[in-house]
Amino acid sequence: MTDSTHYTGLGYDNKFRFISYWHQISAVLALRVAPVLEIGIGSGFVSNYLKGKGIDVVTVDIDRHLEPDVCGSVMCLPFKNEAFKLVICYEVLEHLPYNEFPKSLAEIHRVTNSYVVLSMPDATQAYRFEFWVPGIGVLRGLLKLPWVHPRHTVDPDHHWEIGLPGYKAKKILTDIKKVGFELLRTYRPFEHPGHRFIVLKKG
Repeated sequence: MTDSTHYTGLGYDNKFRFISYWHQISAVLALRVAPVLEIGIGSGFVSNYLKGKGIDVVTVDIDRHLEPDVCGSVMCLPFKNEAFKLVICYEVLEHLPYNEFPKSLAEIHRVTNSYVVLSMPDATQAYRFEFWVPGIGVLRGLLKLPWVHPRHTVDPDHHWEIGLPGYKAKKILTDIKKVGFELLRTYRPFEHPGHRFIVLKKG
């Protein structure tokens, strides 16, 4: 598991991290529900921003040194059933062995009564394209190449990542649905395709 000093180093909050923060925050604001549970406080940027906007956010993390509101594990969340309208869990679940993924999802399913937003690393190769078309404007998107080998720079703290052998996106989404979630949307930000966002509704 990542050491708490990992989040305070000068290299952690880089340009791509802030792009991910924007999408993490935007997903919460778009759903317009509260209270919100954030699993994995990280640097605290997202929860602090949301709290500053008057949103009721409770943070939980296994590392007490990060000073979450509640110390606990995603494997056994210390909250009542359906205690939150929205649960967000960003860049956390890949730090657990995949055989613990279903149990973690089941706990997340238990404590939400409406929505969940997840983000996880996606190692599938994707190339960005952007060009201007007269009379239409700017067209941009991601060209996904699933037949190309996934990127090789995998974080050593990750047990798995979407796109690596045995962990294709289709498998991950199927396993999520088995827990009882309805998939509302999944996407990879144009600016940072290394993170995949998954928006879910409790079934």
